[in-house]
Amino acid sequence: MALRKILTDEDPALHKKCREVTDINDRIQTLIDDMTETMYHANGVGLAAPQVGVLRRVIVVDAGTGLYQLVNPVIVEQSGSACGLEACLSIPDKQGYVLRPERVVVEALNRDGKPARIEAEGYLAVALCHEIDHLDGIVFTDRAIDPTPEQIEEAERRGREAMALLGDSEEGDAESLVAGKGLRGRRNTRTVKIASPKEA
Repeated sequence: MALRKILTDEDPALHKKCREVTDINDRIQTLIDDMTETMYHANGVGLAAPQVGVLRRVIVVDAGTGLYQLVNPVIVEQSGSACGLEACLSIPDKQGYVLRPERVVVEALNRDGKPARIEAEGYLAVALCHEIDHLDGIVFTDRAIDPTPEQIEEAERRGREAMALLGDSEEGDAESLVAGKGLRGRRNTRTVKIASPKEA
């Protein structure tokens, strides 16, 4: 395994749609291993292949409920809507409020090429949506909204829930729910406020 460089938002690769993986060969296995090591090293909860410069539909996620290594993930069901505060390893020092489904069902292949079906809610659902967006060239700032006071309160609640999942002993607040970036030590990020949501 090896650490890979995480691309930043200026890189055009982050805004391109990724191709499906047709053969989970040794190169894809190495990519999955490297992405996993890179995610943990960066204190992240998720990483998508385009973030390390590979335009293939591969993500890794660990939102406190175990590691998921997914190939060609697709959201096949979703329900509910909730506001949370997100950030990204590829967009350092920024965060924004984003509306995401409360629950999703994701179908994919695991690293052995076997079908996987994940029923996720809460923070795991957010992390999966965030990383799958990357595979379509979408970053969280594309979906950021200018939140209402009620949405900010909701984001704070979700932040506390996420911190509990990750075992963070600090008090949660609106700056704590960060998908695609580790929650620990994230007090110096700048919130991105966008007047109107962008449609992806």
